[in-house]
Amino acid sequence: MASFTSFSLLLLCTLFLILSSSLAKTSPPPKALLLSVSKDTKTLQYVTQVSQRTPLVPIKLTLDLGGDYMWLNCESSYTSSTYRPARCGSAPCRLLNTTACNTICYIAPRPDCYNHTCSHLPSNTVANTGTSGELGADVFKIHATDGKNVLPSVTVPRLYFVCGNDELEVGLASGVTGMAGLGRTGASLPAQLSSYFRFERKFALCLSSSARSSGVVFFGNGPYSFLPNVDASASLTYTPLVINPVTESGFVGDASPKYFIGVKSIKINEKRVSINESLLSIDAEGYGGTTISTVHPYTVLESSIYRAVVDAFVKAMPKNVEKVSNVSPFGACFSSKNIGSTRLGPAVPSIDLVLQSENVYWRIFGANSMVEAKKGVLCLGFVKAQTDVRPRFSVVIGGHQIEDNLLQFDLLASRLGFSSSLLGRSTTCANFNFTSTP
Repeated sequence: MASFTSFSLLLLCTLFLILSSSLAKTSPPPKALLLSVSKDTKTLQYVTQVSQRTPLVPIKLTLDLGGDYMWLNCESSYTSSTYRPARCGSAPCRLLNTTACNTICYIAPRPDCYNHTCSHLPSNTVANTGTSGELGADVFKIHATDGKNVLPSVTVPRLYFVCGNDELEVGLASGVTGMAGLGRTGASLPAQLSSYFRFERKFALCLSSSARSSGVVFFGNGPYSFLPNVDASASLTYTPLVINPVTESGFVGDASPKYFIGVKSIKINEKRVSINESLLSIDAEGYGGTTISTVHPYTVLESSIYRAVVDAFVKAMPKNVEKVSNVSPFGACFSSKNIGSTRLGPAVPSIDLVLQSENVYWRIFGANSMVEAKKGVLCLGFVKAQTDVRPRFSVVIGGHQIEDNLLQFDLLASRLGFSSSLLGRSTTCANFNFTSTP
């Protein structure tokens, strides 16, 4: 996937100026949109539901923060009177930086097989599998919001996505038939929605820690208000988004669609952990650095960083807390008997990701650092990268660590706004007012 260059932006604007000519002229376009996001208890995936096609069909998708675009399984049951394939050489194909063209289809035309349609390679980033697919567009319906309430739905007549097949569903949560890519590309959901409705190139993510209640993705600017009367966007801390100039496929010049931040060091109980801090930088081949992921349930650390963090955390725990046998996949587990409780979760050592200066840091409290692995046992919710060689990224901040944190991705300013735990403000990501409509 190409980096989001000025050329890509020009293509995107051109494409959606054409498509948005039919945008309703009698009512102003929404300033923001939203999707509800729930946590699947079996897979720990974050799942959203959209409405698509004609007639409209509810579609469940696993959220992929670093995904290039939305993809769906079109092989078995995709029926729609409004599906439109993207013809080879068209603006949508150029936007996805693909010149591949499917010229021969040996079956009756359907969304995953049309002659002279540009093709792509959709991937399941949960199972690390991929296949061939075709680019097309269809009707897409989504709720509007004023940042405080759910407003009536609005429709995009043509939202582009890639068609995959049955093989890509392996490993996804039950009922899920695709993935919603929010990555730093011209074809991701944030890019397409902001261009069509002409609002700011921002989106915000707030994942609920409870499987019984939903979090939210906002597309557009705030406010992002949660009960009781907390505008979480009013007190964000900002850090630059860092571009990794090399894709995971290794092509220099094609930037990664993932979101990176510049972590400089790690502290536990405000004491600096001794690690090889050069691993926290992205090298010329695209290795290293810190990225944020919704497809990893827990933060993944390069092996030497992992060992240092675990050792420092164990040493910082109160002496009266008993260390117990580890519960896979975790490397440091404790009896919860003598661990106190606060509104920010278990009373354990804090973990700081130090950013552009010592005064700017993302603090991880007990609610986000600890996992109840079984009754009476709390484990440090970080895992070691499963590879014998250097992993692609040194730190992957996983889903558990960002739950009940508001994250705003400002693509125009290239910065991340983060709230740290909303529990400290007596609210959660589940407290957006989904039930109130005008």
